[in-house]
Amino acid sequence: MTTQLNLLPWREIRRKDQDRQLLSLAIGAWILTALIVFYGHLHVTGLINDQNQRNDFLNQEIAKVDKQIKEIKELKKQRQALIARMNVIYELQGDRTQVVHVFDDLVRKLPEGIYFNKLKQKGKALTIEGVAQSNARVSALMRNLDASDWFSDPNLSVIKVVEDGTDRVSKFALTIKQVSKPTD
Repeated sequence: MTTQLNLLPWREIRRKDQDRQLLSLAIGAWILTALIVFYGHLHVTGLINDQNQRNDFLNQEIAKVDKQIKEIKELKKQRQALIARMNVIYELQGDRTQVVHVFDDLVRKLPEGIYFNKLKQKGKALTIEGVAQSNARVSALMRNLDASDWFSDPNLSVIKVVEDGTDRVSKFALTIKQVSKPTD
């Protein structure tokens, strides 16, 4: 007698076990993959947040530095304005006595027979209008002014001989440059 063994239920049980193991492995792999992806997402999100915080900090520091740069530029402008004011004050203090010297030298260089009608200053240029008894006296005035330490480059722009009552006089206009400091 031969025994007959029925292996079908055992194979079916084995197949079901293998299917369950495969399903368990698939679910485990899927869960593991999900955990890895979730961890990667958290890690990358954390890195992005850290970088955003660093960027925000750097932007705040850049804003502070920009503000300081603006303040420095404003201070430099104020400094330049103060320096310009100081220079004007020094120049005015230096020129304070120069007016006295200019008028004193004009009187000393004025030959007899000449008088001034008008004296006008524009910058360092002086324009003198006056009357002289003769053209020779105007020439003497120009030579005297050219030899002066306070004036240079006398330039006669107009000279006219006119009748003044019974006398003939020369009306003239003369331009000279004022020297800042006399040469030694």
